[in-house]
Amino acid sequence: MEHTDHVLIVDDDSEIRWLIADYLKKNGLRTTEVADGRQMWAFLEKTPVDVIVLDIMMPGDDGLTLCRELRSSRHKATPILLVTARSEDTDRIVGLEMGADDYLVKPFVARELLARIKTVLRRTRMMPPSLRTTEPARLLAFGVWVLDTTARSLMDSDGVMVALSGAEYRLLRVFLDHPQHVLTRDQLLNQTQGRDADLFERSIDLLVSRLRQRLNDDAREPFYIKTVRSEGYVFTMSVELRESKI
Repeated sequence: MEHTDHVLIVDDDSEIRWLIADYLKKNGLRTTEVADGRQMWAFLEKTPVDVIVLDIMMPGDDGLTLCRELRSSRHKATPILLVTARSEDTDRIVGLEMGADDYLVKPFVARELLARIKTVLRRTRMMPPSLRTTEPARLLAFGVWVLDTTARSLMDSDGVMVALSGAEYRLLRVFLDHPQHVLTRDQLLNQTQGRDADLFERSIDLLVSRLRQRLNDDAREPFYIKTVRSEGYVFTMSVELRESKI
């Protein structure tokens, strides 16, 4: 049976939920609508979804809080599209730093939301050959870290696991596949997000910043990922390939 993409809409405004769901259903998508974070978590416990449309300004836990919590949960790889009535660049930047895949300002045209959803899903699924899950299980060791490419888990020398979002995993894999080579922002965008990448000028910088935080890499004096002025970034460490025992 052909897969129909399932969209979870999280918004406290019932009219907006209905309008979004009605349009998406008419265009071939499945939808589920919930009013807050509590209902969102309850639904996700039972049913996986392909993408989450998440309103920022909600009572209780707001969308930014929920986005951050999703990125540290077992749903960390699920694409998230944030929507908000506020248009300040700061909100967009914070949303991307929290792990959102895209950002849309209200009021928006439903057709644009549909296009953004399709683009986010395409980016997520357009993995470079080196990142596909069909590859043999491998362990990539660098510094004090080991990345399991099958479980997509990052572990430090004390055995502590660090959660990675889908975008963070893809970026780290690109760096580990090209150690000690300068990679431009365009190259990183294309490798992590595909040809349909939204070239928001700070998006790759924000993603690098998030990855540095995961690696405990000081942005002022980075040990793993260094900025090359006017060029891009370079992963400075050598990478050791280990075969997984699994």
